Amino acid sequence: MSEVVLWPLVAGLVLTVIHAWFGMHVLARGVVFVDLSLAQVAALGLTVAILAGYPVHSEGAYWYALAFALGGALLFAVTRRFEFDIQQEAVIGIVYAVSASLAVLALDRAPQGAEHVKQLLIGSILTVTPDEVAALAALYAAIGVVHFVFRRALVEVSFNPRRAELRGRRVFLWDCVFYGSFALVVTSSVRIAGVLLVFAYLIVPAALAGLAATDLWRKLLIAWVLGATLTACGLSASWSWDLPTGPAIVSTFGAAAALVGLIVVLRKATSRGTAQTLFAAAATIGLLLIAFPRMHQPWLDALEHIAPPVQTAFLTRYERGTRAETVESVARARAELARLRALEQDVRWGRQEMDPEKTERLRQYLAGRSEIVAGDELVLQHLRDKARERQRWGLGLPLLLVGAGGVYLFSRRAAARRARRHARARVA
Repeated sequence: MSEVVLWPLVAGLVLTVIHAWFGMHVLARGVVFVDLSLAQVAALGLTVAILAGYPVHSEGAYWYALAFALGGALLFAVTRRFEFDIQQEAVIGIVYAVSASLAVLALDRAPQGAEHVKQLLIGSILTVTPDEVAALAALYAAIGVVHFVFRRALVEVSFNPRRAELRGRRVFLWDCVFYGSFALVVTSSVRIAGVLLVFAYLIVPAALAGLAATDLWRKLLIAWVLGATLTACGLSASWSWDLPTGPAIVSTFGAAAALVGLIVVLRKATSRGTAQTLFAAAATIGLLLIAFPRMHQPWLDALEHIAPPVQTAFLTRYERGTRAETVESVARARAELARLRALEQDVRWGRQEMDPEKTERLRQYLAGRSEIVAGDELVLQHLRDKARERQRWGLGLPLLLVGAGGVYLFSRRAAARRARRHARARVA
C-alpha cells in the first residue's frame, strides 16, 4: 500500500499547503466559487487544446489552460472594481456556467469526450509521478515566496480592502497579482487532482479552520493539519474499499465538514430546541413511512441492520426462514468475493503473478458470482418491501402521532410563554 499511495499522499500535502492559503483569501473576499469557475475556465482551455490535437497532459495543453485561466483571472480582477454595479459572485457564476457549457459542446466533437469530462472532474492523482510532484512543489514554493514577500498588501487587500484603499494601496494591481497567481495554481492543480478535488482542498480546510480560530496564521496551521489528515484518510478509504481516489478524498472532506457542522449545531442547540427537532423528525419520518412505504428509509435500514427483529417481526414464519437462508448465502458469497477481488487487485498491481488465461477466468467468475449475489439481494429487497407495507402502520403511525403530539405540546408552551411575557410587559 505504501508504495502505491506514497506519491499521491505527497501530492495531497503539497496541494493542501498552497490551497489552504488561497482558501483563506477566497473566504475573506466572499468569492467561494471562484476556484470552481477558474478551474472550469482552465478545463475549457484544455478542451480547446484537445480539439487542437494536444494530449491532455502535454505542455501545449497546459499553456492553453493557463492562458484561458489567466484571462478569467483578469476578468475577476476587473469586475471587483465594479462590485457596486454587479456582484462579483454573479460574474463568477456566469463564467462557470458558460465555460462548462462550451467545454461540453467542444468535447462532444472530441474522441472519447465522456472520458475527458470524467478526467477533468476527478483527475488522476493516484497515478501522479515523483517528477510531477517535484515540479508542482517547486512552482507552488515560488508562488508562496511571492505571497510571503508581499503578504501585508495581499492580506490587507483581501481581508480589509477599505483600509487598503485609505492607505493608498493599488488594489487593482494586487487583485491582479492574487488572481493571476491563483489561476496559475488552479491550472497546475486541475491537471493532477481534477476540478472537484481542487475545490475541496481550497474551501473545506479553510472553512473548518475558521470555526476553530480567529487569527489568520493559526487558522492556516489548523487548515494544513486538517488537509493532511483528511487526505490520508481519503487515500486509506480508497485503498481499503477499492474506490476512485479523487472522489474518495472529496467525500472524506465532505464527511468531515458534515461532522463539524453537526457538532456546531449540537453545541448551540438548547434542550427545548433539540426536543422539538426530534419530535418534528419523528413525525416526518412516520408520515413518509405511511405515505411511501417502499421509498428508501435509511433510518429504518440502519435500525434493522442493528436489530433484525425490527423487520422480521413483520414477516411470516415462511418469510423469516427465506430471509435467514438468503442472508447467510449473501454473507458467504460476499466473503468469497472479497477474497477473490483482493487476489485480482494483487494481480493488477503486480504483487502476485497469474497467467492471462487464469486472470480472465477469475474475472468471469467474479462477474458471474456478483450476478448471483445481486439476485439474492433482490430476494431480500422483496422481503423488505413486504415488511414495509406492514411497518407503515405498526411503526409509521405511532411515530407520526408521537411526533405530532410533541410538536403541538411544545408549540402550546411556547405560545403560553410569549403570552406571559406580553402580559408582564403591559403591566410594566
